[in-house]
Amino acid sequence: MIDLFYAPTPNGQKIILFLEEAELAWRLIRVDISKGEQFRPDFLAISPNNKIPAIIDRAPVDGGAPINLFESGAILLYLAEKTGKLLSGELRERHTTLQWLFWQVGGLGPMLGQNHHFNHFAPQPVPYAIERYQVETQRLYSVLNKRLETSPWLAGEHYSIADIAAWPWINAHQRQRVTLENYPAVNNWYERIRNRPATVSAFAKTQQI
Repeated sequence: MIDLFYAPTPNGQKIILFLEEAELAWRLIRVDISKGEQFRPDFLAISPNNKIPAIIDRAPVDGGAPINLFESGAILLYLAEKTGKLLSGELRERHTTLQWLFWQVGGLGPMLGQNHHFNHFAPQPVPYAIERYQVETQRLYSVLNKRLETSPWLAGEHYSIADIAAWPWINAHQRQRVTLENYPAVNNWYERIRNRPATVSAFAKTQQI
């Protein structure tokens, strides 16, 4: 059983997408970040950076004590290695997957997160920041589009944790003032993932819990 500490953000959604794809047993534990629950001592013991998502794996493959993990990229990599799913063991495909995973956690997520902040949450408009992160958002969409013009998935021929990491951020494209029709390859990829049974199931379950 995987305990998932969750809020409905792109980083939280990544982990649910993986859990549903891999058909793992999981339990969702909501963390209300609007009420500051991410600062509770019991949560900080699992996620010292006071961010979601975090997990507790109560049945690790080594048979030992439960494993706590924070940081969405680390969680995806751990779960992929635990299950043998969504991360190839073949050298080239594996490292292509990892480079796009790291591109997401190091670039796409942080930059689009700043776009969200300055467009929706800043206490007063900051035109320079709005423009800066809008331009960077568009650049990153162009990088993604160029990759997907030549490859069905980020890692190559197979759906992987790299796609799972990136997709929830693209799912928020309207909040970023991005029109997907301007990025046809991204739009095609986005729709294929949106209609996967595991994606549909993942979002349905979060509404029920």
